[in-house]
Amino acid sequence: MKTTHKMFMGLIAILMMYAASVNADNNSATNVSNVIQQSNEQSVQIVTACDGKKKVIVEGYKEGEPMPEQKAREVAKLLTALMGYCEEEITAKIPETEIAIQLSINGDPFISVTAIEELPLVLVHGGKPHTEREKRIWAAELNRMIDTGYKIFHDPTLGTNGISCDMCHPNASNTHPETYPKFQTQTKKAALLRDMINWCIENPQEGKKLSDDDPRMKALEAYIISERTGVILEPGKH
Repeated sequence: MKTTHKMFMGLIAILMMYAASVNADNNSATNVSNVIQQSNEQSVQIVTACDGKKKVIVEGYKEGEPMPEQKAREVAKLLTALMGYCEEEITAKIPETEIAIQLSINGDPFISVTAIEELPLVLVHGGKPHTEREKRIWAAELNRMIDTGYKIFHDPTLGTNGISCDMCHPNASNTHPETYPKFQTQTKKAALLRDMINWCIENPQEGKKLSDDDPRMKALEAYIISERTGVILEPGKH
């Protein structure tokens, strides 16, 4: 009976500690949400990075109000630095009257740094390099896209007359993706690699062009570019 009572009390203690931990996490997240909410109600601008996970709160400027070039460059530089932290969700504040930048990482309380160069580097991947497993996953995904592009490049059904890309460009030869963008006489304007891919689909192959976001277009570009691995970029070269 005593043993059962001790086990029961131990379970209660564990549950209480867990509840306290959850409450602490929720409070941290709530604190950051409150800061953003308060910022929305004050004279500030909130600039969000392209990954949607990094935000810079700029005090002293209203939403929609153009910032001076120097301030805008400061914000852009800070966002660029924060983007190095990959999956982390970071909210930064640039106070109107203080020099220090304030950061909140993944909902934690704000900390202060006096310069972008002093950002806590331990945040990058948790202070650890990419694992071999991560590298294998990324390589497999890239190879999958390249392999798909290879198959499309050798598939005559991209057009209507039986001609496939590889018949004119074995192993993607003479495509020179490293020279794009450049002026093309066929289109009479500066063109990207995808523009010339579509030109070939519509003309020699007599097919329908692909949209820029078509997975087949992305795969074709991935395959063609992969065949020129290591070649120096020379946009505009003829």
